[in-house]
Amino acid sequence: MSGYQEILTDPSYAGQIVTMTYPLIGNYGVNSEDVESRKTWAEGFVVRESSRIVSNFRSTMSLDDYLKANNIVGIEHIDTRALVRHIRDKGAMRAGISSVDTDKDALLAKVLAQPEMQNRELASSVTVDTAFTYEADAGPKPNYHIVAYDFGVKTNSLREFAKFGCRITVVPAETTAEEVLALEPDGIFLSNGPGDPASMTETIAEIRKLAESHTPMFGICLGHQLIGEAFGGKTYKLKFGHRGGNQPIKDLTTGRIEIASHNHGFAVDAGSLPADIEVTHINLNDNTVAGLRHRTLPIFSVQYHPESAPGPHDSEYLFERFVAAIAKANDK
Repeated sequence: MSGYQEILTDPSYAGQIVTMTYPLIGNYGVNSEDVESRKTWAEGFVVRESSRIVSNFRSTMSLDDYLKANNIVGIEHIDTRALVRHIRDKGAMRAGISSVDTDKDALLAKVLAQPEMQNRELASSVTVDTAFTYEADAGPKPNYHIVAYDFGVKTNSLREFAKFGCRITVVPAETTAEEVLALEPDGIFLSNGPGDPASMTETIAEIRKLAESHTPMFGICLGHQLIGEAFGGKTYKLKFGHRGGNQPIKDLTTGRIEIASHNHGFAVDAGSLPADIEVTHINLNDNTVAGLRHRTLPIFSVQYHPESAPGPHDSEYLFERFVAAIAKANDK
């Protein structure tokens, strides 16, 4: 029903077709503020019905016009709930949308010629070219400096850090540990992003080096998976991934239940983790790993999206927890 603009501009959706299960999408149009990155990333958009009526004072254009302006192919009048049930039963799969090639066999051949998500490294295709400082519209005077790896970072993650008094330098995905430490960060953030984490071997090696500096580190989504890989764990592809803003998460350290926004097709294998890595959160739908922390280093991560854009706000405290870890490490 809502959140479609944030979804379309979330780099984690690069290389994917997005299906919305709510029957009417586009009710409030699109505006210039609710974007999560510098452009749209989804390859295609599937809805039951695209609203012809736009009703919101902030709207600048309709969803249909927005898709056309950004060269995203969309399709409506699809039974999206039946489609999602099919994906649930059969697993995530390659797909195509075409209004040009109407030969079913020829179109299917094109779809099957596309690479699968497993073994695909996509972070380098969505990251920034050069480092930049995030300029916050509001927030307290910065007291700490966070270097954020852009594997597909969302703007609201940066807003959250600024809200807690942090200056943020965003760096490209291929930035080395030496280059990051030269920026003298108080903390290091590993962002969300698309693709198979196991394919990012060079980045994983750099994360290991960064861990040796004992600089506080926080990872979400892809960043969480990379932390798991960096400390000797393994990741694997889920049958159909976790998507949407209603995933139940249990914090094993407190027993607290959170509802969180998820968007990932891979997960960390709990059985592969070494003794110095503790599982802190699990997804109650399937008991997969949803959070990790190092037992002796100031490093922790979650599989979901605490920045809540779109999604519930149950997990925003994690940004505050990271800033508290930075304060403790810096004794400020």
